[in-house]
Amino acid sequence: MNDSGGRKGQLALAAFFHPTGHHVASWLHPESQIDAGTNFRHYVQLAQTAERAHFDFIFLADSSAVRHGNLNALRRWPQYMAYFEPITLLSALAAVTEHIGLIATATTSYNEPFHVARKYASLDHISGGRAGWNVVTSGNLSEAWNFGRVEHYEHDNRYDRAREFVRVVQGLWDSWDDDVFVRDRESAIYFDPAKLHVLNHTGEHFSVRGPLNVARSPQGYPVIVQAGSSETGKEFAAEYAEVIFTTAETFDKAKAFYEEVKSRMAKFGRARDHLKIMAGFNPVIGQTDAEAEEKHQFLQSKIHPEVGLELLSAALGGFDLSRYPLDGPLPDIPETKGSKGHFKQVVDMARVEGLTIRQIYMRYAGARGNRTVKGTPTKIADEMEHWFRNGAIDGFLIQPPHLPGGLDEFVATVIPELQRRGLFRRSYTGRTLRENLGLPRPVSRYAKQPVPRGAG
Repeated sequence: MNDSGGRKGQLALAAFFHPTGHHVASWLHPESQIDAGTNFRHYVQLAQTAERAHFDFIFLADSSAVRHGNLNALRRWPQYMAYFEPITLLSALAAVTEHIGLIATATTSYNEPFHVARKYASLDHISGGRAGWNVVTSGNLSEAWNFGRVEHYEHDNRYDRAREFVRVVQGLWDSWDDDVFVRDRESAIYFDPAKLHVLNHTGEHFSVRGPLNVARSPQGYPVIVQAGSSETGKEFAAEYAEVIFTTAETFDKAKAFYEEVKSRMAKFGRARDHLKIMAGFNPVIGQTDAEAEEKHQFLQSKIHPEVGLELLSAALGGFDLSRYPLDGPLPDIPETKGSKGHFKQVVDMARVEGLTIRQIYMRYAGARGNRTVKGTPTKIADEMEHWFRNGAIDGFLIQPPHLPGGLDEFVATVIPELQRRGLFRRSYTGRTLRENLGLPRPVSRYAKQPVPRGAG
């Protein structure tokens, strides 16, 4: 494959760490770190490996609940059972890394804006400007039960709350001007009160006075990340997101999504290159295509049917599939208050391709709906180059099937091939995550605007 004549520039690359890896049976791989969720040295190893390869950032997903469901299945699926709170973990990793970005999920459904603003501003200071916030609206009913609710917010209501939530957080991040702190012992003046701002926000969902008790962070705002693919989610992303994670399985779907979201940005006064769209990408690497296929089939063979059904049930908003035949079609399923993107993806897969329930979960288990590419490092680099050069993505969210081995293989074999083609950096070019991603530093809403030449 030769795409040398297409789009120029370099990929953005991130490493997404589920504790033992992304495949639902990754913990059964003999080389995975079996106690990964609470093994800090494991995460140190992963973060430092990704940094040596010059990844833009690492990403940690999160949920504020132990998943509720069929315990016979869940006992065989430990990925969401016991693992570190991500801001605590990323703050610790900031001390053992120097350049790589640090991004984690925090839900707008079951947090308060002040808490999120303070935590991520603190992480940005601790890391020297490497923090990012993945904004989500919870799709896991178990979370509602931990925060005094018996059911989720409605889908559109969740996004209305999320919009206001983000606006409040950004307002709190502007509480202090960049040059507010005088810190002058001679005059005994620590800060200039004229450069401290009280938000005084009163809205439909939140009432927040402020100011934030953390100084404006090195990046101005930590990088805002989002992953919704519904109509409401795409509109939200076009207005606020600086990085989007997408799960498109095919090039055509990815390119259509890319153009649709980027085309919406102008009405919010945003430039297209101020948003990076990154596709989930699951590489299974072998010295030959046959070896890669053998590695994939090994993990596929470890999927227990109860785990497969539970995985699909979660994607379908908790719908119970246990009473339907595994080798029969997916039944008609009403939409739920869970993720519309995952729901649509599974249903479309079933209807368009005519897959059975077993075939669907076997497909979905290895990649959570993302693209799995099996083959040699050259073949994997070819796929990545094709998608990038031809305008389907700005980068990839690498999701190794098992850890740490899957990351080690990608760094040792695919990264050098991408570098040889000029598709990826050989060293970090910036000091902050924004600089490495090519994103602007936000100007405070209280900053004095320059007077246009010739005015006055």
